[in-house]
Amino acid sequence: MTAKKNKPLSDKKQKLLEYLLTYVSEHKQALFEEKIRFRTKYITVVLEDIFQPHNASAVLRTCDCFGVQDIHIIENQNKYEVNPDVALGSSKWLKLMKYNTEKQNTIMAYQTLKKQGYRIVATTPHKNDILLEELSLDQKTALVFGTEMRGLTNWAIDNADAWVKIPMYGFTESFNISVSAAIILHYLTEKLRKSDIAWQLNQTEITDIKLDWVKNTIKRAELLEQKFLKNS
Repeated sequence: MTAKKNKPLSDKKQKLLEYLLTYVSEHKQALFEEKIRFRTKYITVVLEDIFQPHNASAVLRTCDCFGVQDIHIIENQNKYEVNPDVALGSSKWLKLMKYNTEKQNTIMAYQTLKKQGYRIVATTPHKNDILLEELSLDQKTALVFGTEMRGLTNWAIDNADAWVKIPMYGFTESFNISVSAAIILHYLTEKLRKSDIAWQLNQTEITDIKLDWVKNTIKRAELLEQKFLKNS
């Protein structure tokens, strides 16, 4: 019963995508096809109370570069701001999900991710931590990064499923958050793509993401969509 109900919606989305793609250049369409092959939701990034626009934007740019599609943004005390000069438009290629309606939004984010089958991995030293190269990818993984000054909240650390740290050999105690994200995502996405894990998007996810990309690319996308829906 469920499959029969979902099929018309899936078909309609596919037809809408095909319609909107007629307003996109062949070069851009080819780019979409090339980039979507490397996109993944198997690894996702969670940002808890990031407040510096430079770092917020740099993390988005890093996620786009490594093909990580979904970013979960927790706003407890700080609103997540993006610096367009640093992000270079990367946010329009990503799915940003914000948690800002509760007093403790970290709880809501963790609950949502666990329902989706993610293992919560806090990127912070801990008594039970492991090195980056020891982290297994046998389960969908949500990497949680904390604020620039204080790091992750105690609740975020205590309620994680695992804790990972980057090996360091200097006097400085930690990396900048954008540097940490770049190091961790580079290592894990390369490890993932060289594995036998089914990390690729399914067809429904591909259609949804392409639709978002097309809508963020063409002008008057909403009007074109309304025209299509009216005539379909």
